[in-house]
Formats: sequence, structure tokens, C-alpha cells
Amino acid sequence: MAIERKFIDDSINRYLVSKFLEKELDRAGFSKVDIQRTPMVTRISVEAMNPGRVIGRKGKTIKDLTDAIHNSFKLDNPQISVVEVREPNLEPRLIAKRIVKFIEMGKNLRRMLHMSLKMVMDSGALGAEIVASGKISAKGGRARRLRVSAGYLPKAGEPARYVSKAHVTAYPKAGAIGVLVCIVQPGTVFPDKQTLKPVELPNIIAEAGLDETVPVVGEPVGGPGEAGEAGEARRKKSEKGAPKPRKKEEKPKEKAKEPEAKAEA
Repeated sequence: MAIERKFIDDSINRYLVSKFLEKELDRAGFSKVDIQRTPMVTRISVEAMNPGRVIGRKGKTIKDLTDAIHNSFKLDNPQISVVEVREPNLEPRLIAKRIVKFIEMGKNLRRMLHMSLKMVMDSGALGAEIVASGKISAKGGRARRLRVSAGYLPKAGEPARYVSKAHVTAYPKAGAIGVLVCIVQPGTVFPDKQTLKPVELPNIIAEAGLDETVPVVGEPVGGPGEAGEAGEARRKKSEKGAPKPRKKEEKPKEKAKEPEAKAEA
């Protein structure tokens, strides 16, 4: 049970580290984090909109983050690397944060959802879904749910692991509103959506389809040795005995045309 417990503790520790970085780097445009443990170091790769804020002046911010992670989460020799986000419109957390900001400003929620979905699909996503649920109505109204989607988006099974998801909560005056964003990144290949390739037959079956002669049961088939020679002899006899196509019918027609030509001359 000790080994299973170690895997569970590692997963919980990864989740806590990601939540800690999400809170500390919120103003830097935090998108996602990837943690890889090696025998020597623990590599933490952070994707953010503004890497300068993550690093800080003379690297002070990133050093403070490294010390805090080492002391709070007991990670061995953590090393943080920062990568700038290439396409913000394909990052679910950045899209959700943008929608949350508009909700707290009092903008039209339905219009914001449609605009965000269009931006995601224009960036090349294969599929996307945005769901907003909570106190969408005025203060005192019942909780509602708005959903917009486009493209191909698996919801269950193994293909659902290829979908990037993020959930952010807005806190307007009426009440909390949760925003869930799901995006299928461009170039994703799903197991159930692969194009079928032509089946390549084995050489034995392919060659058997080209041979027109079918051996009789009990007779030796052409091959090495005496059996092969006997098979070749039988095949030659069958070819000699077979009737040949008639070609004499064409010759009389040519001869019949010659007298007509002489008569005309």
C-alpha cells in the first residue's frame, strides 16, 4: 500500500503546486504549468502572458517562488522555467479569465460568450465549448445556465483526455457565476477519428489471386523437385490441349475485299 500512497501523494502535491502558482502569477497572465520530476531536479515549466512579471527584477520573483515551493511542498531542487504563451485565444484559462472580467464589468454575457467562441474557432481550434452557470439573472433570480459550442468535442471515454479545460469563477453583485471553457487544440488526432488505411494483403494471398490455375486436390503443385516438374508438364499439356482462338474468320474477309478492289480498277 506504500507504493500506491506515494503516487496519490505525488498527484495531490502537483495539484497544490499548480493552484499555488495560479494564485501567485494571476496578474502575469498565468495559463498552465507542467511539472516533471527527475532523480536530480524537479522541473516546473510555467506558461504565462507576461514572462517578465514571473521573473521579476534581477530574478527576484522567480527566486522567491522557488524557495516557497521548496519549503511549502517539500520538492527536491525545484527549477522554474517560464515560457510565453504563443496563442492566447487557444488557452482555456485565459479565455475564461477574459469572460470573467467582462461579467464583473456588467457586460452582456450572451454576447461575450459568442464573441469568445468565435475568437477560439478563428484561431484554428477543432472544437470548443463555453458554459456559464450561476446567478446570470438579476439579484434574487434563479440560477441559469448558458452554453455555446462549435466543432467536434468528445465528452466521455479516452478521447476526452485530449480536450483542454479550465474553470474560473466570477463574483458580480448578484452572485457567483462559474465559467467553464473546453478547447480541442488544432492538430489533435483522436483514436476514433483516424482515416482508414487500405489493408495490405500478405504475399501469399496476393500471389494466389494472380494465379488462374487451380490445382486439383491430390495432385502435386508446381515447386522444387520432381513434384514441380510433374506439375509443369501437366500444365503444358493442358495448355496444348486447350482450344485456340479462331483467327481464320478474319482472313476470308480480307480476301473478299481484294476482288472488289480489282473490279473497281
